[in-house]
Amino acid sequence: MQYQTIRLSLRDNIAILTLRRAEVMNALNTQMRAEILHAVKAAEKNARVLVLTGEGRAFCSGQDLGDGANAAHMDLERTLRDEYVPMLKAIFDCPIPTVAAVNGPAAGAGANLALACDVVIATESAVFLQAFTRIGLIPDAGGTYWLPRQMGAAKAMGAALFAEPITARQAADWGMIWEAVPDNEFEAHWQTRALKLANGPTLAYRNVKKSIRETYNHTLDEQLAIEAQLQGECGQSFDFKEGVLAFLEKRPARYEGR
Repeated sequence: MQYQTIRLSLRDNIAILTLRRAEVMNALNTQMRAEILHAVKAAEKNARVLVLTGEGRAFCSGQDLGDGANAAHMDLERTLRDEYVPMLKAIFDCPIPTVAAVNGPAAGAGANLALACDVVIATESAVFLQAFTRIGLIPDAGGTYWLPRQMGAAKAMGAALFAEPITARQAADWGMIWEAVPDNEFEAHWQTRALKLANGPTLAYRNVKKSIRETYNHTLDEQLAIEAQLQGECGQSFDFKEGVLAFLEKRPARYEGR
């Protein structure tokens, strides 16, 4: 597929999906959402980690209110159901680790696009903004799901009601994202993080994602049973055998993702 609004590149088993509408701070339009969906599906087949980042000074400013007809007359329910949901589910359900490398402001649906990823690494100058109530809306694109789970109901409620910028440092301190990194170290840092994941135990990563996400719906007994099942799968893998052997031989493990 020939992409117009994004770029998908692959190196060292890392798929890098770059949002490329810098002139509108990488705002999401219909075409971009379709291209992100396609690129995520392609990446999970050809890479061992997926990184989402933005071109220019922003990560993503959210919904492009200039996309198509008068924004005030958009069918928001249809847009969310038919365009956002497939894109977000593709990212959330992606079997390989996903990293949002937030290079600048992430607002509205753009902030929640980042939160759909497993790990969020941001520049210290980045801000996260749940801007929805500024135009009479509620957080969407998964915001009402991810925010309370990642930083608690009290802070999620304040972020949604007041629609005030949250700095990357605040976001890290509150548990909303994984880490905030000095701007001059950002690119090298997320690349190092991504390479570590790309060279790691693929099955273990997949089962980590599954087990942690399912814990919200289970009792302790149910979760312990799931842990046992998934750990049994990992214990039969090449990666486990290689990891133990590397530990005993005091050398780096060479995982193959089998």
